[in-house]
Amino acid sequence: MAQTCIHWVPQGLRLHDNPALMAALRDCRKLYPVFIPRTPYLHNNTSVGINRWRFLIGALKDLDGSLRKLNSSSGVDVRARSSLNVSAMLSTNLSVGECTVIKKKTESVSCDACLKGNFRGRRFKCLICYDYDLCASCYESGATTTRHTTEHPMQCILTRVDYDLYYGGDTFSVDQPQSFTCPYCGKMGYTETSLQEHVTSEHAETSTEVGWVCSFEKPQTSPNSLTPSTTVLSPYVTFGCLSARTFWWRLTDVYQGKKHSDPPVSLHGQLLWREFYYTASVGIPNFNKMEGNSVCTQVDWDTNPEYLAAWTEARTGFPFIDAIMTQLRQEGWIHHLARHAVACFLTRGDLWISWEEGQKVFEELLLDGDWALNAGNWMWLSASAFFHQFFRVYSPVAFGKKTDKNGDYIKKYLPLLKKFPAAYIYEPWKAPRSVQQAAGCIVGKDYPHPIVQHEVISKKNIQRMKLAYAKRSTDPAESPSKKQGVKRKAPSVVDMLTKKERKK
Repeated sequence: MAQTCIHWVPQGLRLHDNPALMAALRDCRKLYPVFIPRTPYLHNNTSVGINRWRFLIGALKDLDGSLRKLNSSSGVDVRARSSLNVSAMLSTNLSVGECTVIKKKTESVSCDACLKGNFRGRRFKCLICYDYDLCASCYESGATTTRHTTEHPMQCILTRVDYDLYYGGDTFSVDQPQSFTCPYCGKMGYTETSLQEHVTSEHAETSTEVGWVCSFEKPQTSPNSLTPSTTVLSPYVTFGCLSARTFWWRLTDVYQGKKHSDPPVSLHGQLLWREFYYTASVGIPNFNKMEGNSVCTQVDWDTNPEYLAAWTEARTGFPFIDAIMTQLRQEGWIHHLARHAVACFLTRGDLWISWEEGQKVFEELLLDGDWALNAGNWMWLSASAFFHQFFRVYSPVAFGKKTDKNGDYIKKYLPLLKKFPAAYIYEPWKAPRSVQQAAGCIVGKDYPHPIVQHEVISKKNIQRMKLAYAKRSTDPAESPSKKQGVKRKAPSVVDMLTKKERKK
């Protein structure tokens, strides 16, 4: 048994279903938990907003406290160094026998240094439900880019685990800080006080009622509900606070013997979508870019900094779009259909700006920002890949009205418009001057005019997408069946959808 084990915690901030941590405790007498950010985005204030930092700090503090309950002197040590420097530093101060590493295949941080000298690196799959190595052997090359359903061979699913961490052996205490600190705060320009509370508290609670879980259907939820109409567990799954595998099997227990919804619209279905994008991101080069991406339609997007800034800063003149972007910046979370609306508006619907630009904004602002899911969903909503019904465009006016006729959502996030009557809350520019004056908001002065004419520009953009698709089908260089890594044309992911969802 090793005397000391370093447990590198790049992700998987939990005690339950944590095979790396369990292995560390089985193989050592002293445990040294170290957190090193997985990617450069977690320590670059140009790429990550304060909301995600707040959530991360909260998750690390929770893990630190949980570990200290196991042993009063063992918490999480946050290091503002690369894995190489930390490994070298620790090897001189400690007699290190093993370094336990959690690593998923899209990980950008190399752990090669941990495999040298006194370090024996071991990687564990605990962020996902399916084993990608087995998935690769189940599909032809390229097939994972098009379909992922419950027909997927179930031998690929990772083994069920029903344990929480319990350690009853010898003490594993090491010299650790007496209180949790994060060395990044100063470098990020944040203070400990500014990071004390994260904004997810009101969203963290979700219905655990069996009936609600069984009847959940993703298309039936509301993008502008003032209380979450989904689980809002995505940030917890993204950071590994909640095991996706545990979530899957607990849902299985709830479904047992009961009538329930099915994939792709069920809660199981939502986990399968996550697995689909993860698997696709592993097999497709340049997955988060348009150029060099074998499944992505090449579109002649415009470069318009003014439009991009207006969208990002919630001043497009369309209250529904601006309210969504305001919620995103304030809270770091928006409903998945709200994401659909603003993504379509930025790309093929209205502004004709590349999905890569929207991807960057979401990467900065989303609490649940995940490299694979973010890129995949942006390609989907821009109709660049996976979804190809480019002629179906979200209206920045009509779509929000379906679930919030009075505009209560808009009034919450754009209080400047709260006195507008329901008849004009989605289109304040159509309100008579007297109504605008009574509302205390003059369009063009206090709130911007619409940045585009949706009825006109959306039709023009549909034709531009039609041309891009036509070029893809006639140009051998653009045809996905001719590109490296895709051997055959497989059915579209839209085939997964139920008839009910397609009508949505």
